[in-house]
Amino acid sequence: MSGAFLNETTVANPSGNGPALKKSPYVLTAVEAMKNYAKSRARTWYKDGVETDDTAGNYAFQRLRQTWFTPQLDPKFKLRRDDKFYAIGSCFARGLENSLAARNISVESAAPEFAKLQAANREVSGLGFTNKYNTYSIMNELRWALDPSAEFPRESIVQLTETTWYDPHTNPTLEFVDLEETLERRALMQAVTKRIAICRAVILTLGLAEVWRDVKADVFVNGTPIQSLLKADPDRYEFHLTSFSENWANLEAIHGLLFQYGHPDVHIIVTVSPVPLMNTFSTMDIVVANTWAKSLLRALAQEWAAVHSNVDYFPSYEIVQNSDLAKTWECDLRHVTGAAVQQIMDLFVQNYLE
Repeated sequence: MSGAFLNETTVANPSGNGPALKKSPYVLTAVEAMKNYAKSRARTWYKDGVETDDTAGNYAFQRLRQTWFTPQLDPKFKLRRDDKFYAIGSCFARGLENSLAARNISVESAAPEFAKLQAANREVSGLGFTNKYNTYSIMNELRWALDPSAEFPRESIVQLTETTWYDPHTNPTLEFVDLEETLERRALMQAVTKRIAICRAVILTLGLAEVWRDVKADVFVNGTPIQSLLKADPDRYEFHLTSFSENWANLEAIHGLLFQYGHPDVHIIVTVSPVPLMNTFSTMDIVVANTWAKSLLRALAQEWAAVHSNVDYFPSYEIVQNSDLAKTWECDLRHVTGAAVQQIMDLFVQNYLE
């Protein structure tokens, strides 16, 4: 969005009752708004008398009929090919890492140490171990790695059997191992996460709004605790449908951590993973629950980018959702195809890299 934008501020509730309201970060004069209108080729959805199958057309109803939806982009800033990148977030971030690395771009989060870890399912990479699915788990991982005063809650690591332990702040793609090796993996995770401090480019992928909290350790975990724990100690974990304000606070904390401990010229690209929920623990239909969560995260990403000059939103979510279904999704309608990731990264590179 071009034109002026304001930091979110509170204004009096016009009803005189209830909490103060937040002022929109998007406030333009009429002149600025009309300049935006004149500048944009992709401003209108439909017009009578225009050819529906005109593949070169600028109207949304024409562009949405193409195999790949290509949004109009106006990047806030440019990144350099010699910048170091760090991707953190849900599984979609791993696809972005692979695409960047294939272009000979330095991706610190795709550490070779992770690739050497043996996944329980030999068809997946050990890198999946690093997935961070919610804003709490992203914030926590950065705190533990960057903030000297933040201490990892050792009590949140739980024993499964006489010989195996589980770190709920990781993605359980690896074989469960003894406590010593579990802690070694934890140390490796934090050592690699520290490398975000040398990265000028950070890609943050938001995945889930349904989260779980370890009541005993008083900390939110990365994903759904494994079933054996929920059965053996049903009072240890509680399920949360997180709010916009909770996730906003987490993103602001993440921004603060990167400002204080990160690269002095850090630039953040925030995206929303198109990969839907696998399960919901609410009473909603899974499709309704997924729409609610993605809508919350999508609005969150836009507003967060609006109030920070070094944060920009990249619409990978919209590209997948509005392209040809057969081209973007595997048969499970959950995993994004390699071709779709390639299309997204081509657009990203064309627009953001100098």
